Amino acid sequence: MKKFINKIDDILIESLSGFAVAHHDLVTLHLAPNYLTRKKKASNKVAIISGGGSGHEPLHAGYIGYGMLDAACPGHVFSSPTPDQMLAAAEEVHADKGVLFIVKNYAGDVMNFEMAAEMLPFENATVLTSDDCAVINSTYTTGRRGVAGTVIVEKCVGSLAETGADLATCKALGDKVNSRTSSIGVALTSCTVPAAGRPTFDINDSELEMGVGIHGEPGRRREPMRNADAIVKDIVDAILADLKPQKSKEILLLVNGLGATPLMELYLIYNSAAKLFAEAGLSIVRSLVGNYTTAIDMAGASITICLLDDEIKQHWDSPVHTPALRWGK
Repeated sequence: MKKFINKIDDILIESLSGFAVAHHDLVTLHLAPNYLTRKKKASNKVAIISGGGSGHEPLHAGYIGYGMLDAACPGHVFSSPTPDQMLAAAEEVHADKGVLFIVKNYAGDVMNFEMAAEMLPFENATVLTSDDCAVINSTYTTGRRGVAGTVIVEKCVGSLAETGADLATCKALGDKVNSRTSSIGVALTSCTVPAAGRPTFDINDSELEMGVGIHGEPGRRREPMRNADAIVKDIVDAILADLKPQKSKEILLLVNGLGATPLMELYLIYNSAAKLFAEAGLSIVRSLVGNYTTAIDMAGASITICLLDDEIKQHWDSPVHTPALRWGK
């Protein structure tokens, strides 16, 4: 294993410290327990908090700021944050309108966020993201996994919260966006967790893992490697079968890198997917290409679509200013 590491036990704190220094105008790092918050606490709004295992950067800390998250709780690599992190973050950022947790559907994340929610002394609710249609059941989740579609949920809910909307309204939008979003990832290589020192799974140069999870969990099947158009067609077909969108529906198309795939290839994937969705009668009116929900150093990509309506489109388009996502004012 060759990585830029000093000591394996220090990688998380050193990475978080570098992130906080690089984005000192936007975020503040809190240690023992570890969590990050907006530099300037927002007032008179529902506090939006997310988190999960590290290794998926820029998810979640990269989305702290105006129009998205108020706080993020990073666990160790591919490990859930603990309830004390979530409690400390909630107590720091709540603004008397309640707290909304956005949680990816993994057993550890769900359990620990539920424990924190039970201990909070103020109103709270949870949006569970479950956009991965590749695997219905696995040992990591109860049902579908939360993957790159989480970014869309966080953006839209964060936008709504900035308007002063109440907790129930913010949760309802998060649940709606999640229900209209579907993703599948494909891996060409495994990822390597620093503490393990070796790839999570073995895969040779003539194979790919279709439907891989963002922690290296097995997908739908191990398949022979083939050309990009054939790979993308399988992904698009699965997403269309999952959402069953009406023709002429407007969509947001997100092509997400898993950590080690160059932008040249991600844009090639986007080009192939865009043609197929257009052939299916869908209108791509919003798009995003890049590394937004990664799996450390995995070579691979995921495709996500969200079925838009006027409300979702409005909140996707609204101004956002975070380390990893920014547009508008």
